[in-house]
Amino acid sequence: MMMTKNNEPKKVLFGTNGVRGIIGEDMNPELVMKIGLALGTMIQGRVAVGMDTRTSGEALAAAMRSGLLASGCDVIDLGILPTPALQYLVREHYDGGAMITASHNPPEYNGVKVIESDGTEMDDNRTIALESLIFSGDVNIAGWQNVGKPTDESHRIEEYISGIASHFPKDCCKGMIVVVDPGSGPAAKTSPEILRRMGCIVHTINGRFDGTFPGRLPEPSPEGLSLLSETVTATGASFGVAHDGDADRAVFVDETGSFMSENLTFAMLARAACSRNPGMVVTPVSTSDVIKEVAANCGCPTTYTPVGSIYVARTMLKLIGEGQMVAFGGEGNGGQIFPQHQFCRDGGMTAAAMAELVAVSGKKISAIAEEIPSYTMVKEKIHSDDADTLLTKVREACIGQEIDETDGVHVRWSDAWALIRPSGTEPFIRIYAESKNPERAAYVKDYLLSIL
Repeated sequence: MMMTKNNEPKKVLFGTNGVRGIIGEDMNPELVMKIGLALGTMIQGRVAVGMDTRTSGEALAAAMRSGLLASGCDVIDLGILPTPALQYLVREHYDGGAMITASHNPPEYNGVKVIESDGTEMDDNRTIALESLIFSGDVNIAGWQNVGKPTDESHRIEEYISGIASHFPKDCCKGMIVVVDPGSGPAAKTSPEILRRMGCIVHTINGRFDGTFPGRLPEPSPEGLSLLSETVTATGASFGVAHDGDADRAVFVDETGSFMSENLTFAMLARAACSRNPGMVVTPVSTSDVIKEVAANCGCPTTYTPVGSIYVARTMLKLIGEGQMVAFGGEGNGGQIFPQHQFCRDGGMTAAAMAELVAVSGKKISAIAEEIPSYTMVKEKIHSDDADTLLTKVREACIGQEIDETDGVHVRWSDAWALIRPSGTEPFIRIYAESKNPERAAYVKDYLLSIL
């Protein structure tokens, strides 16, 4: 266990979204079995295990099941499925879950996301307690009469598919052509079927499970989506949608095959959600101001959190628990949270919501996008082993400006803002700068780089 400068415990293995590493170097079955033993010691119940399509998934999932079973937990194997599908099923049926995935990282990576009984990812305090058990080895090893029992319930994926489809009128998208690129990941089993049940005509590329990711890398970047763009224009599709490696995110190309920024599609969906059910919009401090603007135009306030979907989800739950209305949540990376569905990023739900938005509007998706205010966000990162000193330099250079330290240092000028934030897992600092004026955004970024 590490301690912060305020003498508070800090996560070591787990970052913003689970623990990840390169197979054979800092990620291996031994570590995953230890995580399973520690998790089983904490939960002592029925724990579901799922995985994405990575070549190392079977070995790590077997190690996770071994650790959980040895701790006395009954283990439910859900097979290959999206992370949000596992989260949905855990919330409905189980006492916890473990997802073997490295999300958007390249094929040589894999990792573990730990899921609580309400379907959300484990929070910081519980994760620190979990790490303490991993490092100390003070775990429960069940005797022969109390070892857990394994069960295969991979058929439950149907509940997730029908659960999303049930939020939309039957055939609400009848005849709409959509191209889906699961990137050889687990969404190949879910997103095309969800959209078909809504009435869409679906074309799929990279639709076979393959942990070598032959068509493109798990990160759905503009550079990697050329085949999706070509297929959209060739088929006359209304839009194309692509998922990351575990399908908790969705990114889009419009009917011309042009890539749509994640903040733009977030704004489109947030505006639709706020218009339908007004309430709070929850998002991290790294998100574009366009979200705040479209929410305000609908009479909805915006609440900011630290970077990470877990903070967004738990803030949404906290606000609802306090009796407040919450309309929508998400991050500017294609990860949206629909409170009427579940409290985690869900790429399948995002794809379905976009299809309904386009169908109901009667407009082309590019025309809907043109209704959203235009912002320019630029990003940079610099390596540093002394983040505290660099953040102090920023504070000193920006005296007199509005500063927020929810996560890193967020500086606001009258016509721009910037976020300077240390990585939670690697020795570098991320810089975000945004303005409605592209030149101003670039200037702010360059000014901060000159300081740092």
